[in-house]
Amino acid sequence: MKILYAVNGTGNGHITRAMEIIPLLKKKGEVDVLISGMASEIKLPFDVKYKLKGIGFVFGKKGGVDYWKSFVKMNSRNMLREIKQVPVNEYDLIISDFEPVSCWAAIKAKMPSVGLSNQVATLHPLAPKPKRIDVVGKMVLKHFVPTTFNYGYHFKSLDKNIFTPIIRKQVRKQKTTDKGHYTVYLPSHDDERIIKHLKKFKEIKWEVFSKHSKKEYSFKNIHIQPIHNDLFLESMASSSGVICTSSFGTPSEALFLKKKLLVVPMKLQYEQYCNAAMLKSMGVPVMKKFKRKYIFKIKDFLESDKIVEVNYPDITEKILDTIIENHAGKKVAPKFEHSKYSFFQ
Repeated sequence: MKILYAVNGTGNGHITRAMEIIPLLKKKGEVDVLISGMASEIKLPFDVKYKLKGIGFVFGKKGGVDYWKSFVKMNSRNMLREIKQVPVNEYDLIISDFEPVSCWAAIKAKMPSVGLSNQVATLHPLAPKPKRIDVVGKMVLKHFVPTTFNYGYHFKSLDKNIFTPIIRKQVRKQKTTDKGHYTVYLPSHDDERIIKHLKKFKEIKWEVFSKHSKKEYSFKNIHIQPIHNDLFLESMASSSGVICTSSFGTPSEALFLKKKLLVVPMKLQYEQYCNAAMLKSMGVPVMKKFKRKYIFKIKDFLESDKIVEVNYPDITEKILDTIIENHAGKKVAPKFEHSKYSFFQ
């Protein structure tokens, strides 16, 4: 059995999940890896057969994506060329973690593809949604990666196809302590903005992991360092709490490690607003924006000792077995399925 596992390379969470999934897939068949939009600091410890530009997004410094830089880097002709180059018809199973090129190539070849991502779960009818619905953002989330069948993971299970998070073994084996510092990861904010707000809490030791700094330095009680997988995990596991975006990977790991958590959604990122809505329903505090008017949220967070209890068993192989049993070897997409972009069959 030949499997194509396609990963969106614009976020570290996609890469860390791939590090957990790929070894399990290799036990079940011949696996080729495709990555597009590479913008992650974490490198896969596996051969990548297809390294593509795809359609990626550039992190800004004011709380969201830098759409101008993202637009400048976007090349629709290259995207079409890459879609034509991926020989999806050679594979018995195509699995996409929110990776667009493989899915559009499957549409062109009239083949089915399987989505396995948090983005899928945020669209589930039972998943909490933000009060303000971003129609454009929802459309992008739904149609950017048009897969035929979908399985997802959220901060809690929703039905038989929406599972609890995939927690990598490196995290599961991590010993937790409390050394009194707080770990911060807000990749869409620059260091100056983060320091500006955190320096008001002079008694707190902050360990900030920055996407915008290539060197390590300190400002009074705030320590800034470039993103490093092992150091970040060590910091988080030994922290008193974590402040991060309402992405999926980092909040999931913080909850698993039984850490206090405060999340800040990235601006104009509908999936992050959806994740924040789910986390809020579970009791995790949400800071609407990383701005002065919401700074009281940080104060309340620091004064609170509330930890949200979760149960995230290791069911990754079970998920993959289900997908293989249901979809491997079925090379003809159901009629009209792709054009409808149906999510829950």
